[in-house]
Amino acid sequence: MNKAESERLGSLFEQIGHQPTAFAEEADLIILNSCVIRQSAENKVVSKIGALKSLKKSRPTLKIALTGCFVDPDIDKLKKRFPDVDYFFKAGDWPQFIEKVKEASVLPEKPAPSTFIPIIQGCNNFCSYCIVPYRRGREKSRTLDEIVREAKTLADRGTREIILVGQNVDSYGHDLPEKPDLAQLLVELNKIEELARIRFLTNHPKDMSDRLINAIASLDKVCEEINLPMQAGDDDILKAMRRGYTAEHYRKLVNRIRNKVPEIAISTDVIVGFPGETDKQFQATVDLLAELRFDNVHIAAYSPRAGTIASREYEDDIPPEVKKERVNIIEKLQKKIATDINAMLLYQTMQVLVEGKKKGKWHGRSRSGKLVFFNNKNEILGQVVKVRIEKTSPWALQGVLYTGNGS
Repeated sequence: MNKAESERLGSLFEQIGHQPTAFAEEADLIILNSCVIRQSAENKVVSKIGALKSLKKSRPTLKIALTGCFVDPDIDKLKKRFPDVDYFFKAGDWPQFIEKVKEASVLPEKPAPSTFIPIIQGCNNFCSYCIVPYRRGREKSRTLDEIVREAKTLADRGTREIILVGQNVDSYGHDLPEKPDLAQLLVELNKIEELARIRFLTNHPKDMSDRLINAIASLDKVCEEINLPMQAGDDDILKAMRRGYTAEHYRKLVNRIRNKVPEIAISTDVIVGFPGETDKQFQATVDLLAELRFDNVHIAAYSPRAGTIASREYEDDIPPEVKKERVNIIEKLQKKIATDINAMLLYQTMQVLVEGKKKGKWHGRSRSGKLVFFNNKNEILGQVVKVRIEKTSPWALQGVLYTGNGS
């Protein structure tokens, strides 16, 4: 979501006459788009503001703006804490210090081959550890027509893949008069001829419907990849997190998805060291991860966020060294699982959307979201090509451009 908003902010300022620069020393305006999902992320924001303080002293005309989830409703308090920041605006808002423009005009003229489209802002779930509902507000969906129109515009300008984003895309449309859902939106987007692929994230296990699973299975442009945060494998921890489902519910959902879409790649999110988490409860998470065998696992150590339910009701009683050890245990397990899953792709041919070059090699992703690197001397940015996999690892695949007639 932050990346999507940053892309649109950059496009907005370019269209009113600004030019981007890679160097802070050259900038007339610096916009910090912040994340505070964990303490480490918040620390980076504070550190960056501190680093820019000296730059502003040497260049008094420099303007600094802060947006994202660091910006809470108490703007006056933020102004006192960070007097060197000139402007503050909330996550998802447009900056008030310029004339507002129509949303369609902030789409990039030359978008990337894969482009994010926000479809819903905010969250109604109030998981006990999460600050997002307090910073981004309650769920507010964009209209189906508006999203489809934006997707068509991006496709006409060269985008081959769109990624629909929201704090909980499964809630899309419930607040609109017509009550469209994500499955209906996918059906409409699938009709756009110029698009090759559609992805979406992130899902909530308690809200993911069979209609959505059927849409993934039946629509040819919807990729076989989903992110389905698990967070924990113990029911008491899930209840304390206010996740709204049990481990068994989650297990059955994963199995239902895999039965309907056998080629699906599933990633998940896990929080370790939630207040009160015992060794046995942590082991339940490890066991469920070992059983379900995800393609990718995003692991975070619990970090208390001021203002959340967990920060008020629970003591952060798991020592940092225990949290670190639990992160390491899951990382080791997931490395082995990902190694085994990706090894099965050796010598297979995959369709890859070429997104760019890195260290002389082209790179892109398969329909299942696998990162693939390969060599080719031609200009193929934005093309969907076939790559035969010659080498696998837990995190990426290496291959060669396939020129045969096979699939």
